[in-house]
Amino acid sequence: MRHIAFLSTNNLEGFVVDDELAIAPLAVRGWQVKTVSWRQPCDWSQFEIVIIRSTWDYQNDVHRFLRVLEEINASGAILLNDLELVNWNIEKTYLQELRAKGNAIVRTIWEKSLPASEVLRGYFQRLETNEIIIKPLVSANADFTYRLLEIDIDSIFPELQAVFALRPFMVQPFMQKIISEGEYSLFYFAGKYSHAILKTPKKYDFRVQEEHGGYIKSVQPEPVLLEQSDHVLASLPARTLYARLDFVRKDAGDFEIMEVELIEPALYFRTDVNSAERFAEAVSAWVFALKK
Repeated sequence: MRHIAFLSTNNLEGFVVDDELAIAPLAVRGWQVKTVSWRQPCDWSQFEIVIIRSTWDYQNDVHRFLRVLEEINASGAILLNDLELVNWNIEKTYLQELRAKGNAIVRTIWEKSLPASEVLRGYFQRLETNEIIIKPLVSANADFTYRLLEIDIDSIFPELQAVFALRPFMVQPFMQKIISEGEYSLFYFAGKYSHAILKTPKKYDFRVQEEHGGYIKSVQPEPVLLEQSDHVLASLPARTLYARLDFVRKDAGDFEIMEVELIEPALYFRTDVNSAERFAEAVSAWVFALKK
């Protein structure tokens, strides 16, 4: 058997993980999978492939995480997705590059640190919205993500100062379709579309992640959404073993990119009976192509 590491973390309590659904399809193809925490010392050279999976606390120590990926890269193991893509994807400023390539993104203001409260109030007018979302450029699991009305600014400003004083962030209009319809995620393995889901928040919340009570269901994407998603994938700087593209519908009916997840996206194998098989086949084909 050949050896694969699924890169994870020490504690996944409270998270929903279904990467184990890919273990049997990989075994059929001659791969033995071991789940390894990125936070623990490891001889990475024992693995032919290291696939980044449920490293869902990396945003708390980004520099250490990148050092571990560099160690994996130097060990001779194949890191997937590769380090170049991780570095490109780790800050959400990649959205600017995607927009420059003709992809529609949610309107965004980019800031290096928190300005005065008067400037913060000006975001509402600049974005022509009654509600805004503020979140870090490096984030996961909706950590340090705020949904604000203008009347909230005075009360929340001290907390925002503590969080964003030295942390770059982005500001977007809150997309009401997140509440009324949800957020679409489309999954690709080795450049081929696999499956899609619709994520909706629980009542009185806006976060669609399951750990925050969000709901998940399998969907078939509309042709216009699939076409937009294919265009985004083609705009990426390199090929990906896996990619999750998140979209929200505009009031006009077309879609805008929320995020492109190339580091450690949940792949929701449980929502599509054949998705784990597609993933395993993509892994084998990817390595075969590299070894040719």
